[in-house]
Amino acid sequence: MLSRSSFTSLVVGVFAVYVAHTCWVMYGIVYTRPCPAAADSAAGGCVWPYLARRPKLQLSVYTTTRSSIGAESNIDLVLNVEDFDIESKFERTVNVSVPKKTRNNGTLYAFVFLHHAGILPWHDGKQVHIVSPLTTYMVPKPEEINLLTGESATQQIEAEKQTNALDEPVSHWRSRLTLNVMVEDFVFDGSSLPADVHRYMKMVQLGKTVHYLPILFIDQLSNRVKDLMVINRSTTELPLTVSYDKISLGKLRFWIHMQDAVYSLQQFGFSEKDADEVKGIFVDTNLYFLALTFFVAAFHLLFDFLAFKNDISFWKKKRSMIGMSTKAVLWRCFSTVVIFLFLLDEQTSLLVLIPAGVGAVIELWKVKKALKMTIRWQGLRPKFQFGAYNDSEKKTEEYDAQAMKYLSYLLYPLCIGGAGYSLLNVKYKSWYSWLINSFVNGVYAFGFLFMLPQLFVNYKMKSVAHLPWKAFTYKAFNTFIDDIFAFIITMPTSHRLACFRDDVVFLVYLYQRW
Repeated sequence: MLSRSSFTSLVVGVFAVYVAHTCWVMYGIVYTRPCPAAADSAAGGCVWPYLARRPKLQLSVYTTTRSSIGAESNIDLVLNVEDFDIESKFERTVNVSVPKKTRNNGTLYAFVFLHHAGILPWHDGKQVHIVSPLTTYMVPKPEEINLLTGESATQQIEAEKQTNALDEPVSHWRSRLTLNVMVEDFVFDGSSLPADVHRYMKMVQLGKTVHYLPILFIDQLSNRVKDLMVINRSTTELPLTVSYDKISLGKLRFWIHMQDAVYSLQQFGFSEKDADEVKGIFVDTNLYFLALTFFVAAFHLLFDFLAFKNDISFWKKKRSMIGMSTKAVLWRCFSTVVIFLFLLDEQTSLLVLIPAGVGAVIELWKVKKALKMTIRWQGLRPKFQFGAYNDSEKKTEEYDAQAMKYLSYLLYPLCIGGAGYSLLNVKYKSWYSWLINSFVNGVYAFGFLFMLPQLFVNYKMKSVAHLPWKAFTYKAFNTFIDDIFAFIITMPTSHRLACFRDDVVFLVYLYQRW
């Protein structure tokens, strides 16, 4: 049987190996070995860039309801860029006609062609093209109303929203199309072409050498949920913003891997909104800051595991509640469960939701230990039994009750007043949503006040030795890491502010120990 220190060392060792392996994989992605015979232009085995010939190119974007086209029938030209310069960045907004099939919950595709100037794409043997859907299916966000007056946020409810069930996915318009062309004159080794880039490459034989045509890429990570627009039956035109920028080979390979990762998440059951949170980490963050975020997230995962492990070990061995505030344990359990339900109601990212759910389960188990509760089953009916407290524990309970008595005079009016104000002035999806929001606003705004009973017990007992300091230390590290994630991962504003509130709580505990 491994000791606790040996197990912790094993976990840290596995973590270090994981980080080192990930760094090696990332290096393999961004670095591509060039063809060793690239110095000899006549050498075989190398794949040369067609762009090195500096051809005159044209960019054309077509739309159609079909996922494949054989000719120019049933397609609409929405953007034509003559004298296309692959080095010049641009962004243009065009209006796209929406066919009747698409308006009836159908799909529309964009065909992007890069071809020689003055030649139609289907007549150009050296054209490259890529297809991207301009629509996606997603459940529309439920409308929020004033629960007392029944008045909606838009002052009206569309007829189509009355006929469609809220849980039925409807067609949404992707209002952005982001294009990239790999501009490096990189010479590939034909015997070891990277698999990620190979599927985007089209080869042609020119004389004795093999060339790859321009690598055209559509950045799907830039398609964010916030840019989606519901397609109504009355919609005949919708705006489409087409943006272009050049891309390096290293970033192209990295982006391909990230898109594949997001697609894998969706295949495993992640919703469009969950995948969008992951996209936001990559798209809205500088690449250097993104690398820092990776290491921060890895350490957050490690500290989360060690904090849970030490917290569980501490409470598993706990036989007495001397010096521990039972009220603080109950409140922490209540607030954790409420926060989890709130995040669930807000459809928050699974990156935030899963740790909150695990924490809620652990807090429920700690309440069972704190109340010395045992559960006996009489058939299908559970019977709860509570253990007795000794004299020292009763003294702790007196301090605990004394702190809660004065605290309730301040806390309850504030929470009730806040709930009444939000009912009158804020719109919600349902009464349940209002109830959860009222609870969680009380938790976020005044939750730190419920840490005062434990601080008061520490003051009266003149000791903090009874607290789980190892778990507190790991949680303190994670609290400061959460401050960084508060600006990266999308979450409710109240949850973001609560991350900074926790900093103050831990600093007070550290002061008491000092």
